[in-house]
Amino acid sequence: MNPRRWLQEHSLKLLAIRDTPAAIAGGVAIGIFVGFTPLFGFKTLLAIFFAWLTRSNLIAAILATTLHDLLFPVLPVIYLWEYKIGFLLMNHRWPEGLSRVHLHWSEWRNWRLFVKVIVPTLIGSVICGLPLAGISFFVMRGIMIRHQHKKNLPRPGGADPTVAKD
Repeated sequence: MNPRRWLQEHSLKLLAIRDTPAAIAGGVAIGIFVGFTPLFGFKTLLAIFFAWLTRSNLIAAILATTLHDLLFPVLPVIYLWEYKIGFLLMNHRWPEGLSRVHLHWSEWRNWRLFVKVIVPTLIGSVICGLPLAGISFFVMRGIMIRHQHKKNLPRPGGADPTVAKD
């Protein structure tokens, strides 16, 4: 997968969406935010639900959520930082060094492990995802306003495409 080609193709898809700039930017922001969560398999469903709930663009939310697939090689590092930030907020101290965990199958199904690992990671994902979602909203809204304004401008040396001929 070539990340540059993926970004180019999907950014063109975003620019082709016919919706308000705020709705498209809202969908992108929701997709970016949900993409930071460690909820594999539920990210796209959550993005669709929150985009529908906020009347944002569903396609933009789905495209932005899949953007995190490009980050797949570095996701363990991102999740580790999210865990550390969440652990710091929950326990008011930085977590001690993490070592490889060798747990028996029955221990993976234990709720204590869920609370010990997933909850701090979810809290950290909110802390990491919110600022980036906010930034992406304003950047994308500006891009969409500029793009839609450029599409509506009359062409130089030609007739205005919005004026109908008799």
